[in-house]
Amino acid sequence: MRKVIISVAPTSASVTSIHPQQLAEEVVAANRAGAAMVHMHVRDLKGQLTSDIQVFQETVECITKVSDIVIQASTGGLSELTIQERCAPLSYNKVETVSLNVGSVNLGEAIYKNPIGDVRYCVEQILKFGKTPEIEVFELGMIQTVLELDRRYELPKPLMFDLVLGHQGGAPATINALIALRSLVPPDALWGVTHANRTDYSIIAAAIAMGASLVRIGFEDSDYLSIDRRAEHNAELVSKVADIIRSMELEVASPQDARQMLGVFSATQRS
Repeated sequence: MRKVIISVAPTSASVTSIHPQQLAEEVVAANRAGAAMVHMHVRDLKGQLTSDIQVFQETVECITKVSDIVIQASTGGLSELTIQERCAPLSYNKVETVSLNVGSVNLGEAIYKNPIGDVRYCVEQILKFGKTPEIEVFELGMIQTVLELDRRYELPKPLMFDLVLGHQGGAPATINALIALRSLVPPDALWGVTHANRTDYSIIAAAIAMGASLVRIGFEDSDYLSIDRRAEHNAELVSKVADIIRSMELEVASPQDARQMLGVFSATQRS
């Protein structure tokens, strides 16, 4: 039976405060609902992106005391941080996977800056610290950039592409856009989907039916549980996706399944 990883991105970009214990409890509940991986940005207590990993580390320590969920750190987000500062969490041994942003893109009125020099630096740090990249793709040309990076650096295999739809300025959240992006993913690579600003689950369901190995869900992208109802907790969103996966007679991946699928060593092994 094919397994699908649910990745939870629990924190909205508009958050104004972070409470490590509360955030950890939210992540653990999402794990119990079916999330195999958590995607988190490094934020301070006021919710601002930062290179200081203290609050992030405190949150992860709380999570890993009671859960074996795969820990993924973001190296992205709209901020004035340098790429060196964005890569700060890679040195933390409990981080297992990291997001790799491979090109610049307009996000609404903002420019999400990822010049190729910064991308190469991030790749080099990923290889240095032995992390597994999840490659964020906002438009078609980024997939070609990844193939060029792979020829130069021999990226860890299997490659995992996260096809990001729904941001103003990026690939639209349409079936045609999903098909176009999927068509350029190498046949020996894995791929998943993130639907930003989502109000329904049609794109997510289509991606799963098309062979996605990963679905990202969570308040970072949208809190809609249905078109007229919003979730109070991330676990509700995870449960909804888990139900969709099972309705297709597929299996919700466990954290250990996810590590095996992505070629990730556990945090315990890395310690």
